[in-house]
Amino acid sequence: MAAVAPSPADKAATAVDDREPQREAVPGLESQRRQIENDENGRGRPLQVGESWFLVGQHWYKQWEVYVQGGDKDSSTFPGCINNAELFEDQVNWRLKKGLVEGEDYVLLPAAAWHYLVNWYGLEHGQPPIERKVVELPSIHKVEVYPVELVLVQHSDMDTPHTAQFSQTDSVDLVLHTAREQFLVSPQEETRLWIKDAEGSCERLCNTHVTVLDAALKTGQVVVMETRNKDGTWPSAQPHATSSTLEEEEDLQSQPGICGLTNLGNTCFMNSALQCLSNVPQLTEYFLKNRYLEELNFCNPLGMKGEIAQAYADLVKQAWSGHHRSIVPQVFKTKVGHFASQFLGYQQHDSQELLSFLLDGLHEDLNRIKKKEYVELCDAAGRPDQEVAQEAWQNHKRRNDSVIVDTFHGLFKSTLVCPDCGNVSVTFDPFCYLSVPLPVSHKRVMEVFFVSMDPRRKPEQHRLVVPKKGKISDLCVALAKHTGISPERMMVADVFSHRFYKIFQLEESLSSILDRDDIFIYEVSGRAAIGENSREDVVLPIYLRERTPSRDYNSSYYGLMLFGHPLLVSVPRDRLSWDSLYHILLYRLSRYVTRPSSDDEDDGDEKDLEDKDSLPKPGRVTEGSSRDPGLEQAGPSSRVMSGSRAPVDNSPGPSHWPQRARRKHLFTLHTVNSNGTSDRSTFNEDTHGVSFSSQPYIAIDWEPEMKKRYYDEVEAEGYVKHDCVGYVLKKAPVRLQECIELFTTVETLEKENPWYCPTCKHHQRATKKLDLWMLPETLIIHLKRFSYTKFSREKLDTLVEFPIRDLDFSEFVIKPQNDSAPELYKYDLIAVSNHYGGLRDGHYTTFACNKDSGQWHYFDDSSVSPVSENQIESKAAYVLFYQRQDVARRLRTQASSSKRPASSACGAPPKSEFMDAN
Repeated sequence: MAAVAPSPADKAATAVDDREPQREAVPGLESQRRQIENDENGRGRPLQVGESWFLVGQHWYKQWEVYVQGGDKDSSTFPGCINNAELFEDQVNWRLKKGLVEGEDYVLLPAAAWHYLVNWYGLEHGQPPIERKVVELPSIHKVEVYPVELVLVQHSDMDTPHTAQFSQTDSVDLVLHTAREQFLVSPQEETRLWIKDAEGSCERLCNTHVTVLDAALKTGQVVVMETRNKDGTWPSAQPHATSSTLEEEEDLQSQPGICGLTNLGNTCFMNSALQCLSNVPQLTEYFLKNRYLEELNFCNPLGMKGEIAQAYADLVKQAWSGHHRSIVPQVFKTKVGHFASQFLGYQQHDSQELLSFLLDGLHEDLNRIKKKEYVELCDAAGRPDQEVAQEAWQNHKRRNDSVIVDTFHGLFKSTLVCPDCGNVSVTFDPFCYLSVPLPVSHKRVMEVFFVSMDPRRKPEQHRLVVPKKGKISDLCVALAKHTGISPERMMVADVFSHRFYKIFQLEESLSSILDRDDIFIYEVSGRAAIGENSREDVVLPIYLRERTPSRDYNSSYYGLMLFGHPLLVSVPRDRLSWDSLYHILLYRLSRYVTRPSSDDEDDGDEKDLEDKDSLPKPGRVTEGSSRDPGLEQAGPSSRVMSGSRAPVDNSPGPSHWPQRARRKHLFTLHTVNSNGTSDRSTFNEDTHGVSFSSQPYIAIDWEPEMKKRYYDEVEAEGYVKHDCVGYVLKKAPVRLQECIELFTTVETLEKENPWYCPTCKHHQRATKKLDLWMLPETLIIHLKRFSYTKFSREKLDTLVEFPIRDLDFSEFVIKPQNDSAPELYKYDLIAVSNHYGGLRDGHYTTFACNKDSGQWHYFDDSSVSPVSENQIESKAAYVLFYQRQDVARRLRTQASSSKRPASSACGAPPKSEFMDAN
């Protein structure tokens, strides 16, 4: 019997593609037609974005249609294997011909229909399937027949391109993966992509999670891949570095992490914060092992498009590469200034403020939550603390989930009590660091100069201890204990630039006086008893001026310059005349002003006092005159002239002096304003004397020759120190635990920051108490050394004693504790940010413990040196970094398993022989 020849359909059943093995028997022709054209998986189905469709040559498909419509399996119309040869330009690169048209050159089949046909008929040997993706274009979905062809090159070899095709729906990460495979980059090496335009400039492809379409990549565009150098830098970031310089850096071997940061100009605050953060082990490992690359959040509106996280990662990789003694953080500073304008320029700032910005920026850039849901905050409403705390933490994690939260975030319990209705509100709030207050002394040391009425006594410098929130009267009381002079006979003034900046009232607050102010306290005469023969004294502010060559002869003001210390002098009100005042002042100046001898007598000088024998009583206002505007600044008006403290003159007056011939006058007297300049609008001069419109300020004007002859400048500037100047208010050191106790103490809210009570329906100054509920892996403690009030700013240089190891928080955490795991509440110090200096200027440095060697180092900008533990505690300590002991143990175990050197604890001697410190 002759053998039966197989039918065309049987042949097709054995001619399937090797990649798609036959999975089912070939159905009937009508069934084939329904599955390919009419079934829900057939070519009539709607397009869906991202799915694959396949191109089939129009000629073959028409032949198949004729075959299945004929209904005869043995028909000569059998199409044979799928053959798309007419769609390709060649059979080497298998590139599609340009300008192919659907319905004329090809038909489109969904993946299921394509695989059916391949199973039934096979694919011509050697031909690749033509798979294309559905992309979403404005208002339509379309099969992407012609994918994007990109030219991939390496930064180190721009002359060896590789062309690859990508769908517009493919991610940029696929482009990067393709480039890494093509250029044989090992998995351990870090790479990134750039787009190069026709003009040769490049732009970073930061977000590799977006599609080729969203990244606006076009056919023919050049995509450059660069690989990070061994020293942590990028080749593109060193356009001016020579090959010898790069080789020198790469050959340098030092202890990873022992790397300084160059000061770019008052950027020590930034360097200090960065060094502290860089020495937090788990955070640094997160960046060194590139775990951050998968968690970069480019779409977070609260973030910085991943730029802060990437800039910080570059710094960490360079500092921990072991190839640098010091690096220049210019790119990082530029990024910070771009997103936080307060850090633009090169002004000095606060390391804690930068740290706060950086932690928040890193958190948002690395937030695993891509779309934050709305979460309503709920009060405890009498529920158990455990339940409310767990709910609050879960709500926090629903919106905030990052390595920063894992490492630095803890939980407060906040309790508010209304003073009126007693309503208690309990909430649990996350925190990133603790800002703890320092115990503040209620005393203040002030230095003043006491000027006695006795002209023979030099001014005395006194150091007084007064209440910090006291009044000017407290200053006088404290001085009275040293001098024996009654506080009622004292006037306090701020002297600046040879004039009275302000004369204080007794009830004014001491907080208005700054430590840098020059405070003079003058003795004045006391008040007489009220009676028939009573009299009053007036206290006159006296300035000293010297005549100099005038620049403008129309105004005598320009020819006079203030010098020396001003005086407050008591003058009998009922004997006010220029002549009396001259002799009173001559007496008050007698310690450093020499009286003319008999040889200097000159009767002709009587003209100096001519028509000025009477100095009218102050307080009279000249018609048409206005109040001296300078008095508002000086502020003595009612105190000096109102008579509320009208003093009596106890000093020898002119009537007690021996009568003798009139001598040559050494100086002349003029009324001036509070600035010491002549102001003719404030007084009228006539034959009857001077009429004051306001508080009179008197100037003693000297001719240069007379001043040189009779005025002893050295004696005038002399003063003595009272025994109290040697007294120093000792500041006892405080323990860190005391600061934490103070942080958790009940306080009353300020008037400016009340709490709205939902029961009273009013804003109330409620009492508030913060308690620690849950502590983070790494606890940052900010010591609030800078104190700001309405009138004063100061830095507290109190020594805070903090432990290097075993800081126990078990007594402060109110959450029920796990007795079997005491290490959950014990912390070891790993870094300290220091601030030296005062408010206006200062310098920041860092102590930090290297996570690999356990050795402590001192980071002072670009300089790094090893230190011992006993050098760490100082008055400069500002921000403390503590690591929980169970975390340290876990990290050491991980390090041991990866065969990396690790110390048992920070502070152990260094194990690296090649540690470099400059």
